[in-house]
Amino acid sequence: MVGQGENGKVYHSGFSGLTATRMALPYELLIGLRYTRAKRRNHFISFISLISMLGIGLGVAALIVVLSVMNGFQKELRTRILGVASHIQIVGINGELNNWPAIAAQAMKHPEVRASAPFVQSQAMFSFDGQVKGALVRGILPDEEDKVADFRKTIQSGSLDDLRPGEFGIVLGADLARSLRVFTGDKVTLIAPQGTVTPAGVMPRLKSFRVVGIFEVGMYEYDSGLALIHMQDAQRLYQMDDRVSGVRLKVDDLFRAPRIARELVAYIDADAYINDWTKSHANFFRAVQIEKNMMFIILSLIVAVAAFNLVSTLVMAVTDKQADIAILRTLGARPLSIMAVFVVQGALVGFIGLGMGIVGGVLLALNIDVVVPFIERLLGIHFLAKDVYYISDLPSDLQWGDVWGVTLIAFVLALLATLYPSWRASRVNPAEALRYE
Repeated sequence: MVGQGENGKVYHSGFSGLTATRMALPYELLIGLRYTRAKRRNHFISFISLISMLGIGLGVAALIVVLSVMNGFQKELRTRILGVASHIQIVGINGELNNWPAIAAQAMKHPEVRASAPFVQSQAMFSFDGQVKGALVRGILPDEEDKVADFRKTIQSGSLDDLRPGEFGIVLGADLARSLRVFTGDKVTLIAPQGTVTPAGVMPRLKSFRVVGIFEVGMYEYDSGLALIHMQDAQRLYQMDDRVSGVRLKVDDLFRAPRIARELVAYIDADAYINDWTKSHANFFRAVQIEKNMMFIILSLIVAVAAFNLVSTLVMAVTDKQADIAILRTLGARPLSIMAVFVVQGALVGFIGLGMGIVGGVLLALNIDVVVPFIERLLGIHFLAKDVYYISDLPSDLQWGDVWGVTLIAFVLALLATLYPSWRASRVNPAEALRYE
């Protein structure tokens, strides 16, 4: 005989083989688990349940992968930008800075400033064998530049050490060199925007530079539009004497750069602008963050649609199990107990789908660098064109905080989807349900 005790536990007076563990479980949980794994007379209900499970799994996996890819884009973008840009930049108000060694020494007094390097920066046109291309020219001191940037790691051919004063050597970005069709050892003509006044009029200043190196940062903006020359050559070319455009700084923690930039105002005794990387490249990171938030909202709707498929599944399950519900009610089951049975059933379907999605999403996010190239080779396409996107490879940075956030949202949605059908089940009238049985 099956019955319900005062503590709400199931008991069986005629079956002594029932284990103590099973007796300790609430009967609502036991029946909900049995309904989930039992074969149904109506196979359509099983099919809808399977689709709901797969939909939740697919939505969760997609959310985890997309968030990991967006995190990877943020990290990769930040790494590549700050590999050639600076954490903090001190620039003269009129584009020129006098007595830069003193300004660098003043900045170095800040306890969180790690290194400094002067630079001269301007624009120019490059010409070679009928090809003309505009780019940004940056004059650097190679040994000092190594302290604030990672250009040396990006050199594909030649050497940064070949930038010597008076020899007019130049290091070009890979895409810039490719568009000009030049190689290491070739000579290119640099056309400076500042002209020279002659009796015939204003003539542009031309200077021949020998290509001593080619770098590739992996970011199209720099690879196609940046050239490096020695700072003394740049000062001579742009008639700056011993002045520079500014001083680049590297700090201990790049995320504290905005605060350090504000504090440097008290250290620097000069008329200058002090900018940090979050201001000079704010649009990049703001765009990626907005895209990440929007993708999260859009893909959460996919999870919500899949979760609410459980509503139709459970409504049909309730209709299919009306006789069972009526029998349980006549045996003394309370409406809340009936409701709990179907909440357990729906939650278990959602939990299985959620587990599948987490495992699939994490595995795909961790192996995105293998899966995407395989798909590209299989289909013969390239998802991220190098001349369109800043990053041509699909990066991934799995953060477990995102995984747990997606898990919580998906489970709550699945749980909410079970409430209405379960409430409908608890309202079933036993007499009406058994009338035609």
